[in-house]
Amino acid sequence: MGKLETISEQCLHGGVQGFYRHTSRACGGPMRFAVYQPPQAARQACPTLYFLAGLTCTEETATIKAGAQWLAAELGLVLVMPDTSPRDTGFDGATGDWEFGEGAGFYVDATVAPWSARFRMHTYVADELPALVATQFPVDTSRSGICGHSMGGHGALTIALKHPARYRSVSAFAPIVAPSQVPWGRKALPRYLGDDPAAWASYDACELVRQQAFPGTILIDQGEADPFLEAQLKPELFDQACAEAGQELLLRRHPGYDHSYWFIASFIDDHLRHHAAALDLP
Repeated sequence: MGKLETISEQCLHGGVQGFYRHTSRACGGPMRFAVYQPPQAARQACPTLYFLAGLTCTEETATIKAGAQWLAAELGLVLVMPDTSPRDTGFDGATGDWEFGEGAGFYVDATVAPWSARFRMHTYVADELPALVATQFPVDTSRSGICGHSMGGHGALTIALKHPARYRSVSAFAPIVAPSQVPWGRKALPRYLGDDPAAWASYDACELVRQQAFPGTILIDQGEADPFLEAQLKPELFDQACAEAGQELLLRRHPGYDHSYWFIASFIDDHLRHHAAALDLP
């Protein structure tokens, strides 16, 4: 998984906000991620919340904009924010389109060349990164949660549903819940996974929840002024799939809120407390 390189570390709310780089086997090259260690981490291993960002974002986006660290410091919660894809791949078509390629890894393990050599974000987030974090930071590996926004919400839901024993909690902001059925997914998934719809379904939260429910309540917040709501997000499809599967879902709709980090910053505390309850934090 490569030697850990510290890019920067700063004191924040009594803890440490750091940015790091390592060589990833899953993604075939350097990957960056951010970690916030609350003050409690200086004395004991702490539970971990992984936050997956959306299209065009990096490991800096949620770290800087979400405003999650102050409550994480109070709760004693480690925050891990990975990048959204490998970078500097040199692949034709990997840059220049904000909906695909670098910055738009969709948290899948690509099977189509050349993407299959580098774009293996599912394995990176679900396996490699947690293993690295466990060796380098004071985390309690038995207590992990996962959250995300938009494309990252899709990632959080699909990873949690594929690996329910690894996470005690899952939540999302404005997630892409049915990528097989919306333009963002139908543009990216065939290029990463090929033309078989069954391959797309394996990364579709609506399909996955029908196969295996998550052992806990899924929290989703959705802004009703989100410009992507009707065409790309379609939370009603996941609401229906959860009802059919008997999955506990708390879907909250918020008038006036859009797709931005102003929306996330408004409700991030609720998400941290949702995860803290499942992770046995006070």
